[in-house]
Amino acid sequence: MAVYGLDIGGTKIETAIFNDNLEQQQSWRITTPTDDYQQFLHAIYQQVLKADELSGCQGAVGIGMPGIVNDEGKVLSANVPCATGKVIANDLQVLLKRPVAILNDTRCFALSEANGGAGEGYSRVFGAIVGTGAAGGMCIDGTLFNQGLGMSGEYGHLPLSAYLQQKYQLPVLKCGCGLNGCVESYIAGPGVQTLYQHITQSPKSAIEWANDIKLGDEQALKVLACYLDILGETFAAISKSLHPEVIVLGGGLSLIDAIVEKLPDAIQTHLFSGFAVPDVKRAEFGDSSGVRGAAIIGSVHANSNAS
Repeated sequence: MAVYGLDIGGTKIETAIFNDNLEQQQSWRITTPTDDYQQFLHAIYQQVLKADELSGCQGAVGIGMPGIVNDEGKVLSANVPCATGKVIANDLQVLLKRPVAILNDTRCFALSEANGGAGEGYSRVFGAIVGTGAAGGMCIDGTLFNQGLGMSGEYGHLPLSAYLQQKYQLPVLKCGCGLNGCVESYIAGPGVQTLYQHITQSPKSAIEWANDIKLGDEQALKVLACYLDILGETFAAISKSLHPEVIVLGGGLSLIDAIVEKLPDAIQTHLFSGFAVPDVKRAEFGDSSGVRGAAIIGSVHANSNAS
């Protein structure tokens, strides 16, 4: 049986068809309707029908999207505001006449990388997206750690420590989540610009910063030292509480070699003496990991309903 993964973002919906071995067969993208819930549902409905036509069967459906899905199945998503407060999975099950699984997109990423990805062979895998935002998920023996209220893995909303705030004289920023001083405001893509402006008094984008790092620019390396200190402390906190054996990085900033290579030493600085640093790896499936993880939850959900 075919299985479909849908990766829903604030600008696009990616749909991919996978076979039983989780090998991607086809994929395509459309623009995400974000203002009208019925249009949003209809867009997903049409993509699933298209996948049915292409695969020649009624496939299983898994969806990954930004935001939090609580215990009642209701979504809270700043990127897709029309979906907030809605029970999307149930509404789509009625439309599609089949089981539909839904999960936060960064948890889908972690699940994908723990099963056949860069985390394969490890028992405890933390998948971390570092891109426009900063979030992830913890997998134990290939299974996602119990999500509770759907917030587990939101490492970007751990607070910046007073130690690092004072060390670099950083401004305490208000996060988009409503809290103050979340590390996402410093380590995600937009946060890089904040750090660059603060340290060098000149604005630069994350892309410009990445290029300057390759060139060995002194200012860029100064920003990198601060960035790694914050990211290292954050993942040290995760190591102390969850003890992952490997941290798998995804998202745009994971493509910067210096971050992947230097992060283990940065984590070590903030760990207890004598404790091993988790391995740090770049994602195996890159941009496709989220849609692959969505397919995994779709397959599991469909099989559990069948049994």
